[in-house]
Amino acid sequence: MRCRVSVPATSANLGVGYDCLGMALDLWAEFEFEPAGELAIEGCEERFRGEDNLVWQSYLEAARHLGVEPRPLRIRIDSPIPLAGGLGSSSTCVVAGVSAAQLVAGRAVDPYLTLRVATLMEGHPDNVAPAILGGVVSSFTKDGEVTSVRDPVHRRLRFVAIAPEVEVRTEEARRAMPTEVPLETCVWQMGRCVATVDALRLGDMRLLSKACDDRLHEPLRSRLIPCYEEVRAATLDAGAAAFFISGSGSTMIAACNSAAEAEPVAAAARACQPGAWVRVLRSSESGLRAGVA
Repeated sequence: MRCRVSVPATSANLGVGYDCLGMALDLWAEFEFEPAGELAIEGCEERFRGEDNLVWQSYLEAARHLGVEPRPLRIRIDSPIPLAGGLGSSSTCVVAGVSAAQLVAGRAVDPYLTLRVATLMEGHPDNVAPAILGGVVSSFTKDGEVTSVRDPVHRRLRFVAIAPEVEVRTEEARRAMPTEVPLETCVWQMGRCVATVDALRLGDMRLLSKACDDRLHEPLRSRLIPCYEEVRAATLDAGAAAFFISGSGSTMIAACNSAAEAEPVAAAARACQPGAWVRVLRSSESGLRAGVA
Protein backbone atom coordinates (compact mmCIF):
# COMPACT_ATOMS: atom_id res chain seq x y z
CA MET A 1 0.00 0.00 0.00
CA ARG A 2 1.31 3.42 -0.96
CA CYS A 3 -0.14 6.67 0.43
CA ARG A 4 0.18 10.08 -1.14
CA VAL A 5 -0.37 13.34 0.73
CA SER A 6 -0.26 16.91 -0.61
CA VAL A 7 -0.22 19.90 1.75
CA PRO A 8 -0.20 23.60 0.77
CA ALA A 9 2.15 26.23 2.11
CA THR A 10 0.60 28.71 4.51
CA SER A 11 1.09 32.25 5.69
CA ALA A 12 0.19 32.93 9.31
CA ASN A 13 -0.70 36.11 11.19
CA LEU A 14 -1.52 38.10 8.02
CA GLY A 15 -0.43 41.27 9.76
CA VAL A 16 -2.76 41.82 12.70
CA GLY A 17 -3.97 38.21 13.13
CA TYR A 18 -1.20 37.11 15.50
CA ASP A 19 -1.48 33.37 16.21
CA CYS A 20 -5.09 33.23 14.99
CA LEU A 21 -5.21 33.96 11.23
CA GLY A 22 -3.66 31.91 8.45
CA MET A 23 -4.02 31.53 4.68
CA ALA A 24 -3.31 28.60 2.39
CA LEU A 25 -1.13 29.32 -0.65
CA ASP A 26 -0.99 27.50 -3.98
CA LEU A 27 2.47 26.05 -3.37
CA TRP A 28 2.40 22.36 -2.51
CA ALA A 29 4.59 19.94 -0.60
CA GLU A 30 4.18 16.35 -1.77
CA PHE A 31 4.71 13.29 0.43
CA GLU A 32 4.65 9.59 -0.33
CA PHE A 33 4.53 6.81 2.28
CA GLU A 34 4.85 3.06 1.96
CA PRO A 35 5.54 0.28 4.48
CA ALA A 36 9.21 -0.78 4.70
CA GLY A 37 11.47 -3.02 6.74
CA GLU A 38 12.98 0.02 8.45
CA LEU A 39 12.59 3.79 8.42
CA ALA A 40 13.94 5.43 5.26
CA ILE A 41 13.48 9.10 4.37
CA GLU A 42 14.26 10.58 0.96
CA GLY A 43 14.03 14.03 -0.61
CA CYS A 44 15.35 16.15 2.25
CA GLU A 45 18.73 17.17 3.61
CA GLU A 46 20.79 14.44 5.29
CA ARG A 47 20.35 16.08 8.70
CA PHE A 48 16.59 15.52 8.50
CA ARG A 49 16.68 11.82 7.58
CA GLY A 50 16.80 10.36 11.09
CA GLU A 51 14.30 9.37 13.76
CA ASP A 52 13.78 13.03 14.71
CA ASN A 53 12.35 13.89 11.27
CA LEU A 54 9.19 15.94 11.83
CA VAL A 55 7.08 13.92 9.38
CA TRP A 56 8.04 10.67 11.12
CA GLN A 57 7.54 12.10 14.62
CA SER A 58 4.10 13.40 13.62
CA TYR A 59 3.22 9.97 12.22
CA LEU A 60 4.23 8.33 15.52
CA GLU A 61 2.25 10.85 17.60
CA ALA A 62 -0.86 10.38 15.47
CA ALA A 63 -0.53 6.58 15.67
CA ARG A 64 -0.47 6.92 19.45
CA HIS A 65 -3.68 8.99 19.38
CA LEU A 66 -5.30 6.42 17.10
CA GLY A 67 -4.24 3.56 19.35
CA VAL A 68 -2.49 1.69 16.53
CA GLU A 69 0.96 0.18 16.26
CA PRO A 70 3.21 2.34 14.03
CA ARG A 71 4.88 0.59 11.11
CA PRO A 72 8.30 1.41 9.64
CA LEU A 73 7.90 3.51 6.51
CA ARG A 74 9.74 4.71 3.46
CA ILE A 75 8.94 8.43 3.27
CA ARG A 76 9.57 10.49 0.14
CA ILE A 77 9.38 14.28 0.41
CA ASP A 78 9.18 16.73 -2.47
CA SER A 79 8.73 20.25 -1.11
CA PRO A 80 9.43 23.59 -2.83
CA ILE A 81 8.69 25.52 0.39
CA PRO A 82 11.70 27.33 1.92
CA LEU A 83 12.78 25.84 5.27
CA ALA A 84 12.29 27.91 8.42
CA GLY A 85 11.07 30.79 6.29
CA GLY A 86 7.56 31.59 7.52
CA LEU A 87 5.62 29.70 4.84
CA GLY A 88 4.57 26.75 6.97
CA SER A 89 7.19 24.20 5.95
CA SER A 90 7.02 22.55 9.37
CA SER A 91 3.22 22.54 9.31
CA THR A 92 3.17 20.66 6.00
CA CYS A 93 5.35 17.97 7.61
CA VAL A 94 3.12 17.71 10.67
CA VAL A 95 -0.10 17.54 8.67
CA ALA A 96 1.41 14.98 6.30
CA GLY A 97 2.57 12.73 9.13
CA VAL A 98 -0.76 12.86 10.95
CA SER A 99 -2.63 12.09 7.72
CA ALA A 100 -0.31 9.20 6.87
CA ALA A 101 -0.94 7.54 10.24
CA GLN A 102 -4.65 7.42 9.46
CA LEU A 103 -4.14 6.08 5.94
CA VAL A 104 -1.63 3.43 6.98
CA ALA A 105 -4.10 2.30 9.65
CA GLY A 106 -6.66 1.76 6.90
CA ARG A 107 -8.80 4.74 7.84
CA ALA A 108 -10.06 7.73 5.91
CA VAL A 109 -8.40 11.00 6.85
CA ASP A 110 -10.56 12.85 9.38
CA PRO A 111 -9.87 16.61 9.02
CA TYR A 112 -11.00 17.35 12.59
CA LEU A 113 -8.77 14.69 14.11
CA THR A 114 -5.94 15.88 11.88
CA LEU A 115 -6.47 19.46 13.05
CA ARG A 116 -6.54 18.47 16.72
CA VAL A 117 -3.40 16.33 16.64
CA ALA A 118 -1.51 18.72 14.35
CA THR A 119 -2.35 21.62 16.67
CA LEU A 120 -1.01 19.65 19.64
CA MET A 121 2.20 19.08 17.69
CA GLU A 122 2.59 22.68 16.51
CA GLY A 123 1.33 24.40 19.66
CA HIS A 124 -1.21 26.59 17.87
CA PRO A 125 -3.48 26.19 14.82
CA ASP A 126 -2.74 29.30 12.74
CA ASN A 127 -0.64 27.40 10.16
CA VAL A 128 -2.04 23.87 10.31
CA ALA A 129 -5.70 24.94 10.03
CA PRO A 130 -5.40 26.57 6.57
CA ALA A 131 -3.07 23.77 5.47
CA ILE A 132 -5.93 21.34 6.18
CA LEU A 133 -8.93 23.47 5.20
CA GLY A 134 -7.66 25.89 2.53
CA GLY A 135 -8.67 29.55 2.17
CA VAL A 136 -8.21 32.04 5.00
CA VAL A 137 -8.90 30.57 8.42
CA SER A 138 -9.46 32.11 11.85
CA SER A 139 -8.78 29.71 14.71
CA PHE A 140 -8.90 29.55 18.48
CA THR A 141 -8.70 26.87 21.15
CA LYS A 142 -10.69 26.31 24.33
CA ASP A 143 -10.17 23.42 26.74
CA GLY A 144 -8.04 21.68 24.14
CA GLU A 145 -10.69 21.91 21.42
CA VAL A 146 -9.78 23.74 18.22
CA THR A 147 -12.38 25.86 16.42
CA SER A 148 -11.53 27.03 12.91
CA VAL A 149 -13.67 29.26 10.72
CA ARG A 150 -12.83 29.20 7.01
CA ASP A 151 -13.50 31.88 4.38
CA PRO A 152 -12.58 31.94 0.68
CA VAL A 153 -9.99 34.37 -0.65
CA HIS A 154 -10.92 36.37 -3.75
CA ARG A 155 -9.44 34.65 -6.81
CA ARG A 156 -8.19 37.89 -8.35
CA LEU A 157 -5.67 38.52 -5.57
CA ARG A 158 -2.00 37.61 -5.79
CA PHE A 159 0.64 37.40 -3.05
CA VAL A 160 4.31 38.05 -3.73
CA ALA A 161 6.30 35.93 -1.27
CA ILE A 162 9.84 37.14 -0.63
CA ALA A 163 12.17 34.87 1.37
CA PRO A 164 15.56 36.58 1.88
CA GLU A 165 18.73 34.64 2.50
CA VAL A 166 18.61 35.48 6.21
CA GLU A 167 16.83 32.96 8.43
CA VAL A 168 14.65 33.83 11.42
CA ARG A 169 13.98 30.92 13.76
CA THR A 170 10.54 30.71 15.32
CA GLU A 171 12.02 30.48 18.82
CA GLU A 172 13.94 33.71 18.28
CA ALA A 173 10.83 35.46 16.95
CA ARG A 174 8.83 34.24 19.96
CA ARG A 175 11.40 35.64 22.35
CA ALA A 176 10.99 39.06 20.74
CA MET A 177 7.35 39.21 21.83
CA PRO A 178 6.28 41.08 25.00
CA THR A 179 4.42 39.24 27.76
CA GLU A 180 1.94 42.10 28.19
CA VAL A 181 0.47 44.66 25.78
CA PRO A 182 -1.56 47.84 26.36
CA LEU A 183 -5.35 47.72 26.12
CA GLU A 184 -5.36 50.17 23.22
CA THR A 185 -3.12 47.80 21.25
CA CYS A 186 -5.61 44.97 21.79
CA VAL A 187 -8.47 47.12 20.54
CA TRP A 188 -6.40 48.27 17.54
CA GLN A 189 -5.69 44.67 16.57
CA MET A 190 -9.21 43.25 16.99
CA GLY A 191 -10.99 45.59 14.61
CA ARG A 192 -8.35 45.21 11.94
CA CYS A 193 -8.29 41.43 12.30
CA VAL A 194 -11.96 41.18 11.31
CA ALA A 195 -11.41 43.70 8.50
CA THR A 196 -8.45 41.68 7.14
CA VAL A 197 -10.62 38.59 6.66
CA ASP A 198 -13.35 40.61 4.97
CA ALA A 199 -10.86 42.35 2.70
CA LEU A 200 -9.37 39.04 1.53
CA ARG A 201 -12.79 37.50 0.98
CA LEU A 202 -14.13 40.48 -0.96
CA GLY A 203 -10.91 41.37 -2.78
CA ASP A 204 -11.11 44.85 -1.27
CA MET A 205 -7.50 45.97 -1.42
CA ARG A 206 -8.24 49.46 -0.12
CA LEU A 207 -9.62 47.86 3.04
CA LEU A 208 -6.70 45.43 3.26
CA SER A 209 -4.27 48.33 3.00
CA LYS A 210 -5.94 50.01 5.98
CA ALA A 211 -6.25 46.80 8.02
CA CYS A 212 -2.65 45.56 7.57
CA ASP A 213 -1.19 47.88 10.18
CA ASP A 214 0.09 45.67 12.98
CA ARG A 215 1.21 47.08 16.33
CA LEU A 216 1.70 43.82 18.20
CA HIS A 217 4.47 41.72 16.64
CA GLU A 218 5.74 43.22 13.37
CA PRO A 219 7.43 46.29 14.92
CA LEU A 220 9.51 43.88 17.02
CA ARG A 221 10.02 41.04 14.55
CA SER A 222 10.91 43.32 11.64
CA ARG A 223 14.16 44.12 13.48
CA LEU A 224 15.20 40.49 13.00
CA ILE A 225 14.98 40.87 9.20
CA PRO A 226 17.76 43.27 8.07
CA CYS A 227 16.18 43.97 4.67
CA TYR A 228 12.61 44.45 5.95
CA GLU A 229 12.33 48.23 5.49
CA GLU A 230 14.03 48.14 2.08
CA VAL A 231 11.77 45.37 0.73
CA ARG A 232 8.65 46.93 2.22
CA ALA A 233 9.34 50.31 0.64
CA ALA A 234 10.26 48.79 -2.74
CA THR A 235 7.15 46.61 -3.03
CA LEU A 236 4.71 49.27 -1.85
CA ASP A 237 6.26 51.78 -4.27
CA ALA A 238 5.84 49.20 -7.06
CA GLY A 239 2.09 48.98 -6.41
CA ALA A 240 1.49 46.43 -3.65
CA ALA A 241 -1.63 47.18 -1.60
CA ALA A 242 -0.33 45.74 1.68
CA PHE A 243 2.83 44.27 3.14
CA PHE A 244 3.28 41.91 6.09
CA ILE A 245 5.66 39.39 7.63
CA SER A 246 4.65 35.82 6.85
CA GLY A 247 4.47 33.81 10.06
CA SER A 248 7.47 34.67 12.20
CA GLY A 249 9.62 35.48 9.12
CA SER A 250 11.94 35.86 7.46
CA THR A 251 9.53 35.55 4.51
CA MET A 252 7.56 38.71 3.74
CA ILE A 253 4.46 39.01 1.61
CA ALA A 254 3.27 41.87 -0.60
CA ALA A 255 -0.45 41.59 -1.37
CA CYS A 256 -1.52 42.69 -4.85
CA ASN A 257 -4.83 43.33 -6.58
CA SER A 258 -4.13 41.10 -9.61
CA ALA A 259 -1.54 38.99 -11.42
CA ALA A 260 -0.67 41.95 -13.66
CA GLU A 261 -0.03 44.20 -10.67
CA ALA A 262 2.01 41.50 -8.92
CA GLU A 263 4.67 41.24 -11.65
CA PRO A 264 6.28 44.68 -11.13
CA VAL A 265 6.10 44.11 -7.37
CA ALA A 266 7.99 40.82 -7.72
CA ALA A 267 10.52 42.52 -10.01
CA ALA A 268 11.07 45.26 -7.42
CA ALA A 269 11.64 42.63 -4.71
CA ARG A 270 14.19 40.79 -6.85
CA ALA A 271 15.98 44.03 -7.70
CA CYS A 272 16.49 45.03 -4.07
CA GLN A 273 17.24 41.47 -2.86
CA PRO A 274 18.94 39.61 -5.75
CA GLY A 275 19.56 36.48 -3.68
CA ALA A 276 16.02 36.19 -2.35
CA TRP A 277 13.49 33.46 -3.19
CA VAL A 278 10.58 35.34 -4.82
CA ARG A 279 7.32 33.81 -6.06
CA VAL A 280 3.95 35.18 -7.16
CA LEU A 281 1.30 33.00 -5.54
CA ARG A 282 -2.44 32.85 -5.26
CA SER A 283 -4.39 31.54 -2.32
CA SER A 284 -5.36 27.89 -2.39
CA GLU A 285 -9.06 27.26 -1.85
CA SER A 286 -8.36 23.60 -1.14
CA GLY A 287 -6.26 22.27 1.68
CA LEU A 288 -4.91 18.81 2.50
CA ARG A 289 -5.26 16.11 -0.17
CA ALA A 290 -4.60 12.54 0.90
CA GLY A 291 -5.32 9.07 -0.41
CA VAL A 292 -4.07 5.55 -1.07
CA ALA A 293 -2.45 4.87 -4.43
